[in-house]
Amino acid sequence: MFGCLVAGRLVQTDAVQVASDKFVFNLPDYEHVNHVVVFMLGTVPFPAGMGGAVYFSFPDPVSGGPVWQLLGFITNDKPSAIFKISGLRTGEGGAHPFGMMASSPSPSVAQVGVSVEVLEQLSQQVPVSSAAVSTVDSFLQFTQKMLDSLYNYASSFAVTQAQMTPNPSETFIPSSCILKWYENFQRRMAQNPNFWKN
Repeated sequence: MFGCLVAGRLVQTDAVQVASDKFVFNLPDYEHVNHVVVFMLGTVPFPAGMGGAVYFSFPDPVSGGPVWQLLGFITNDKPSAIFKISGLRTGEGGAHPFGMMASSPSPSVAQVGVSVEVLEQLSQQVPVSSAAVSTVDSFLQFTQKMLDSLYNYASSFAVTQAQMTPNPSETFIPSSCILKWYENFQRRMAQNPNFWKN
């Protein structure tokens, strides 16, 4: 019913069913994992009005017990999701439906759990904020990086007026002009990330 994907590893489709509505994937060497993708295989849909809450559990370094954190959810309409797990903090677990039915086989093994729940209940749950993956438009990210690169590249040729040698075939643009434009661009992006679409 579910699959789990980590970069550089084989896809896992062998979730352990720990209850009639709960499934768990073991994630060895979780310390070296930044993101995890949880998805439906397409073989069995959720029952009508149901979805899957996705949790991440790692062994607590102090107690050794599992610390579960809600990452988000998947549904028939949104059958996959990517979560950032590298920023999760130890000891910040919350309420979870797994109890002690799923325990990690080793201190270096984390678990990804899927709990089948009512959609209305899923929409009211609040996932841990550090698990969210950036939703910034990829074109916007590219534009910001391109402008950073352009400014850094142009600045590498900066010379003072005393260092300039007259060259009638070249036009010089004051770097302060580019810097002011760039700062204005960043300010506008912070105020309204979609201003460039207008």
